[in-house]
Amino acid sequence: ADEAAVMATWAGLGYYSRARNMIKCARIIVADYDGVFPDTEAELLKLTGIGAYTAAAIAAIAFGRATSPVDGNIERVISRLYALTTPLPPLKAEVKEIARTLYPKKRAGDFAQAMMDLGASICAPKNPDCQQCPCCNYCLAYEKGIAAQLPHRTPKPPKPTRGGIVYWLENRRGQVLVMQRPDKGLLGGMVCFPSSGWDSENDAALADIIKTRPMVGEVRHTFTHFHLTLKVCRASVPKGFRAPNNYFWISPEDFDNYALPSLMRKVAKFASAD
Repeated sequence: ADEAAVMATWAGLGYYSRARNMIKCARIIVADYDGVFPDTEAELLKLTGIGAYTAAAIAAIAFGRATSPVDGNIERVISRLYALTTPLPPLKAEVKEIARTLYPKKRAGDFAQAMMDLGASICAPKNPDCQQCPCCNYCLAYEKGIAAQLPHRTPKPPKPTRGGIVYWLENRRGQVLVMQRPDKGLLGGMVCFPSSGWDSENDAALADIIKTRPMVGEVRHTFTHFHLTLKVCRASVPKGFRAPNNYFWISPEDFDNYALPSLMRKVAKFASAD
């Protein structure tokens, strides 16, 4: 598949590295496995974008292998069954060791699905329905009356807030200046409007255009690790302006054909409003 087309389809979903890894993974399967998806945990771990949980889950659920996948639901069920008071994230290693002793050699995938469903429906994060749980007679946390308190979590620090400026720069044909970000890093490989002050500096070639321009408002967005407030600057470029090499022009009606992340779609909606 064409990477640009995949990224455009993925736009707005976040976690953009997953889309790029999916493409790389598919290409590895075609090149190294003759197009046949590997069915063992060890081989799955060799594929780009597939980590320990995903490899174990695919091997067990799709191929019936005797692996022991542990997701958040299974983690919660096991922590309550054994009344494990170690806080997350250190708890994860303890749970994985116990999971290896619980999983059957046959129908490991069905066991995993059952544990996931139990955690999602009855052994829920809040207000677990212990009276309806088929495991309540064996659950140490239920016996001790602490099921709703588990698993413990190490408190997360509050998300910091960053600020910056994003620029909606138009030419005489009504096209807007954009750039494609580097593959690695935040919003990697996505098409974005020029911006500064929050993650990287603008291209020096834009400095004369964007300085002293009035701000027309701001947009807010939350990433996994921080909140962001961007002031929006709207301006027209002067006649004879040449975009830097890593920038290009697109028409607003063509935005859907490009991999604009949800942050930049917020900017576009705001800046293009009459």
